[in-house]
Amino acid sequence: MNYNSKITMNILVITFTVVLSLYIMFSMLSFPTYEAKAVKTRTVLPAQSSNPSPSSCIDYDLTTRSIIVSCTNSIRLTDVNNALHNNNILAKQSSNGVWFLNANIVISKGAVFHIDSTDTKWLKISSKVTRSAGVSAKLGPAYWIDVHGGLKIDSVEITSWDPTTNYYAKTNGSRTGSGVFIMGAPRPSIVIENNATGTTDITNSKIAYLGFEQGKHKGGSGLSYYFGGDGSIIKNNIIREVYFGLYTFGVGHMIVENNIIRNSGHYGLDPHTGTHDMIIRNNTVYGNNGSGIICSLNCYNILIENNKVHNNAGDGIDFSRNMYNSIARDNIVYNEPSGVFVSQSHKNQIYNNSISKSGSGINVNSGSSNNKLFRNTISNSLSNAILLTSGASANTFTSNKISGSTPTSLKIEQDPTSKNNIFSNNQIIRSSP
Repeated sequence: MNYNSKITMNILVITFTVVLSLYIMFSMLSFPTYEAKAVKTRTVLPAQSSNPSPSSCIDYDLTTRSIIVSCTNSIRLTDVNNALHNNNILAKQSSNGVWFLNANIVISKGAVFHIDSTDTKWLKISSKVTRSAGVSAKLGPAYWIDVHGGLKIDSVEITSWDPTTNYYAKTNGSRTGSGVFIMGAPRPSIVIENNATGTTDITNSKIAYLGFEQGKHKGGSGLSYYFGGDGSIIKNNIIREVYFGLYTFGVGHMIVENNIIRNSGHYGLDPHTGTHDMIIRNNTVYGNNGSGIICSLNCYNILIENNKVHNNAGDGIDFSRNMYNSIARDNIVYNEPSGVFVSQSHKNQIYNNSISKSGSGINVNSGSSNNKLFRNTISNSLSNAILLTSGASANTFTSNKISGSTPTSLKIEQDPTSKNNIFSNNQIIRSSP
């Protein structure tokens, strides 16, 4: 056999050996060839770590009486109760989901906490801060639900609770526009903190008897968003006897819709400093101890529409301290000191509102300029239908309908400092008494 023939024979032997080995290997497998091909082409992912168990991501700080939640999965009050087993901190008072909380809840960045009808009907937060013997406590005046992550509240009731009276916690205290504060008895609050990593959505719930007059300190408002919670939704709730029905500071893209906000200790809805791109829609706001809806200090792109606002101690709707590029439309406002009050604010639109039985229907003052007010219906005002004072200038009033049975209810008045305001096509109708 020559050299080339030997090479050919060796190649044939090697090829036969490989084929035979493959045949034996595949004949030993328990699945057919098409399944083998599927396994061969499948991407094998690294093992995924499961969410931590509740006991590993729920902690308790005795010095601050704080339950600290760092869980990224769906954690609820039942999980906290199972992890801590301490009725002095959190106690389940009934099988249908009534809980009594005697501590803070701190939701860490990245964590999400749920208070919903899965296991809760009513969360009562103690108004009496417990100071443990022998502990150098670092305790605030009241307990908080303190949100650095995200919070989802749905179809529950959350209130303060005074264990000494076995009733909702009551507070006193007040403030005036001149900066005088009369401090009130502390009550719990819900506080969304700076740069919270998630939204705090509150839906289909009752939030009541929270907050107190604490002066210019966060936490006392009752329900507060401080530079955190952008994009949150507050919808279909009853918010009552909360010191500020809602207070926001520097947040954006929130929706506040279909709520009843009543009997607040101060303002009803108070989007404040730098709040922007907020929708306030279809709410009923009444019986509050200040203005019904007030946006104050550099707020912009606020839409206030289709709300019913009445019988508040302050004005119905306030545009205050450089609120700009915002709209109030299609609202029903009545029985207010002023129906719509515009102060130091510019380039807003106020239209299609029905304003009745208020001191002044529309009051524009304090240098407010370039606002457009049109197609509003103003009836039965007690002092002026439209009043401009203190340097209000370059505002336009067009196609408004004014009616009433007295001279004051039909009056349009501007003081000598208010100039270059434009009135056109306004209709004035004297009605029968």
